[in-house]
This record gives sequence, C-alpha cells and structure tokens, in this order.
Amino acid sequence: MPAFDKILDAAALYRMRDEMDARGEKLVLTNGCFDLLHVGHVRYLQAARELGCALAVAVNGDASVRALKGPTRPVNPEHDRAEVLAALACVDFVTIFPEVRLTGLIRSLRPHIYAKGGDYTADSLFGEERKALQAVGADIRILPLVPGRSTTNILAAAKCK
Repeated sequence: MPAFDKILDAAALYRMRDEMDARGEKLVLTNGCFDLLHVGHVRYLQAARELGCALAVAVNGDASVRALKGPTRPVNPEHDRAEVLAALACVDFVTIFPEVRLTGLIRSLRPHIYAKGGDYTADSLFGEERKALQAVGADIRILPLVPGRSTTNILAAAKCK
C-alpha cells in the first residue's frame, strides 16, 4: 500500500476500526510527535505493531507539537512526519490530530490496544487520556525505550557540532 493511502482522516480511521472489529481483529493505537524519526521510534513502532492486527499512529499536529515542545518545534511539518511514518512497513494507518491530548480520538476510535513508550507508565499517562482508555476498554501496553535515543538528544548533539 503506498504511503499516501495509509494517511487517513479521523472518520476513515473510525471506519477501518469498525471493519476490523467486525472481523474480530485488534487495532493498536499509539501517538506522538515523531519529529525526527530515529531507531528508538522504529523499534517501538515495530513492537507496537506486534500487539495486534494493525497499527494506527496518531501524529500530533504542528500547533500541538509547539505547545508540548516549545516554539522551535516541530523541525518537520505534520504532513511530512505523517508521510515518513506511513512509509514504514509496520505502520498500517496514520492520522494527524490537532489537539495536545489524544482524549477525543481515543473516545471516538475506541482502540483495542494502546501502546506507549517506556518513558511513561500506565499511571503517568495524562489523566483524561487514561480515563478515556479505561472507558473504552483499551488494553494499555507500555513498551521499552531504546536508551539514549530521543529527538531531544539528537537536536542537542546537532547544536554542539
């Protein structure tokens, strides 16, 4: 499937989830900024994909990245980040969401499984997101981090050179 075919608006992603549900398949959802894709992201996404039948990645829109990371971010615009993620074999669907928090998308999409990186715990997830995940019955899975791999570290190293 070409990368552009994997980038869906929220309504199309909801339809895909309902089709999967009708077949008894599990949709895994994860989210993040994915500003500079690195090996930590790739390993995490591969592990998340193994949890279900399809992996949907919700990418923070540009304004929400600025709100979360500061005025110099994102380095790459939202549509570029979405296309790069969609090009990965382990990613089945990508959607861009404008909000800082994923709460609304969680409530509407009702993922079967929600994956997050090991810099979080189930208890440290944003409270409203955690409540929404519990309300829709999603299984929350925390996956290990690749030590020392982060966009922040990459940007800091680039400034030193």
